[in-house]
Amino acid sequence: MRTAFINQLVTEAELHENIVLLVGDLGYSVVEIFADRFPDRYYNVGIAEQSMAGIAAGLAHEGYNVYLYSIGNFPTLRCIEQLRYDVAYHNLSVKIVAVGAGYAYGSLGASHHATEDIAMLRAIPDTIVSTPGDPVETRAIAHLSANIPGMMYIRLGKARETIVHTNEIDGLRIGDLLPVEMKGSKTAILAGGSILAYAQERVNSGEINADLYSVPFVKPLNVDCLIHLAECYDNITVIEEHQLSGGIGSAVVEVLSDLYASGRIVNMPHVRRVAIRDVFCHVGGSQQYLRNYMGLKL
Repeated sequence: MRTAFINQLVTEAELHENIVLLVGDLGYSVVEIFADRFPDRYYNVGIAEQSMAGIAAGLAHEGYNVYLYSIGNFPTLRCIEQLRYDVAYHNLSVKIVAVGAGYAYGSLGASHHATEDIAMLRAIPDTIVSTPGDPVETRAIAHLSANIPGMMYIRLGKARETIVHTNEIDGLRIGDLLPVEMKGSKTAILAGGSILAYAQERVNSGEINADLYSVPFVKPLNVDCLIHLAECYDNITVIEEHQLSGGIGSAVVEVLSDLYASGRIVNMPHVRRVAIRDVFCHVGGSQQYLRNYMGLKL
């Protein structure tokens, strides 16, 4: 995903002279294509993410659309105060790009397990939170991010993620759900992030009878899409590589509950959430090993 994102950002920067990329001393063998093409719009701030967020806010105040790029928890949890006060409060155009969502850096321990970031970022007012499921969705979201103002969080995998979509995505709207596998079932599976490929594999194995949707946005969710789900499905399973509290499943349940309370849907589907229970992961290992260890299974 990270390569797909940077390549698309180079394309967008060719069209938008206000795009600036800040990195926190990482991305070697990935970001050079941007740095070489736009040396005056690329800054390696070093291992100083909170300062990087302040620099991003200053550049955005001057009219730039700034991309703040680092690993998992570092541009998010470490910078949450700066993002809230310096960026979001002033409605500045800063796009926070976190590489290594969930357990992508699993062997490095809890400091690198990005498993609370969605909950924290979606609680900040007027912030878009996106969770692309494969490189194709990543390109579409990178394109969209270059053409909208305001703060946005883009939660990426690390590398070598499976390509799920066979065609490029045109006309992606903020909040859309994307159908991936339609089996004519009364059960739907919603997957956000790179765990989408696992969900597709399980559905296509024939062991699970369900329609599969990708959730490229957690905030906002397209209300019309959720109404459609409520009308078509009796059961919905949401799977994500994030804490149970405040993640994608929480967002889906909240919107469906509000729709039911307001009378916009007549039936409330049964929603099952597959996510990380209220614990830290105290072991290291590959991403797949930790997914299994923490019970992220359909």
